[in-house]
Amino acid sequence: MSPIRTLRGIVAIATVAASLALTGVAPASAATPTPAPVATTDPTPPPVADDPADPVRASEYWLDGARVREAWHTTRGKGATIAIIDTGIGRPPGVFDGAVADGTDVSGSGTPDGRTPLGTKDKNHGTWVASLAGARGQEDGTGMIGIAPEAKLLSISIGFEAAAVVPFTEQIAKAMRWAVDHGADVINLSLTTNTLDWDESWDEAFLYAYDHDVVVVVAAGNRGSGTSIVGAPATIPGVLTVGGVDQHGNASVEASTQGITIGISAPSEGLRGVSADGTVVTWDGTSGAAPIVAGVAALVRSAHPGLDANNVINRIIRTAIPVPGVKKLPDPLYGYGLLDAEAAVTADVAKVSKNPMGDLEEWIRLYRRAKSDPEPEPTVTPIAVPPLPAADAPTKPGSPLLPSAESLRYGTLPLLALTVPGILIGLGVTAAARRIRSARDRRTPSP
Repeated sequence: MSPIRTLRGIVAIATVAASLALTGVAPASAATPTPAPVATTDPTPPPVADDPADPVRASEYWLDGARVREAWHTTRGKGATIAIIDTGIGRPPGVFDGAVADGTDVSGSGTPDGRTPLGTKDKNHGTWVASLAGARGQEDGTGMIGIAPEAKLLSISIGFEAAAVVPFTEQIAKAMRWAVDHGADVINLSLTTNTLDWDESWDEAFLYAYDHDVVVVVAAGNRGSGTSIVGAPATIPGVLTVGGVDQHGNASVEASTQGITIGISAPSEGLRGVSADGTVVTWDGTSGAAPIVAGVAALVRSAHPGLDANNVINRIIRTAIPVPGVKKLPDPLYGYGLLDAEAAVTADVAKVSKNPMGDLEEWIRLYRRAKSDPEPEPTVTPIAVPPLPAADAPTKPGSPLLPSAESLRYGTLPLLALTVPGILIGLGVTAAARRIRSARDRRTPSP
């Protein structure tokens, strides 16, 4: 299997300027889906404290571009739980106060609570991802705020590097089951294997999540980090794969990739994230687009607590903002379109009975079991064979000096049949020659 990669893009310490482009992904002419009555566990959420002068809060352009602030009029994610399977959610001051409900480590290298960031290069990756999904923001309206600021988070730390104590495939399988068993409504996987195939142990792990009504959100990968096409787990049927767009809703050249399994697109450039030490950074990649979508999935689950995972996914893709010029859906760059959080929460969407992103169980039946099941043994009908004639009676051995019947039959007699006529012919020719010579001598006069 190819090396495992977190899907981070270029990261820099943020110095947010007031002139930052705040253009969202929603075109101004996009039609607003018909709203529908919403059954929410938080019917009258108080207004979100927002300080427009705060440079960090103002830089979160996706809150307006993906209509997240409008969705907050209905719900902030209360009652939903998002599992972040990543390098671990750190403890930046004030960012996740009361947010992380539980955690664990499956790498064999972290702490039991899953809150110690792992790795040498990407150790803050899990904290950045979590801050996009569920950072609380400050009471005065400053600081980074996540898509679902009232959802609970689960911190499951994994090790990406080759020196990990536990094999990576085993870590993911174990992490998926732990997340399900500890109440996850949504699982976020901001990682790729850069290969279309996946380990067979993931079959049962992902089916376990589906069977327990969990939405699984996965990043598509980034060209900038060497991913030219989506790789597992983004190729697993049933997951909601997220592609990336820039601040204007155009497919990102570096911070996204393409593939037929992409279901939805979300911002992946110029993102913000909070590191474990509280530093705000700027980063790119579908690693950030995925938790934005996972946060919206938590908003939908909070607003519609009776809705199953298949219909949560269906609401997100069916309410997506169409991309101009895209006619065939899903599109390999945009999936079904651009994320619209408010429409996903409030629009009237017909229910479905199956996961619109595919059926993993059927895939296993067709491709896994077809290879492993033994070939049926052919039915053989006995054929009646007539008995062979009796063998000749054995002959008694004779003297080696005397000819046998076989040597006479196949050797001596044929040889005589050929030799005698030859001798007779030779004698006749000789006699004829002598007579001719005698006659010639008689005709010749003596001198």
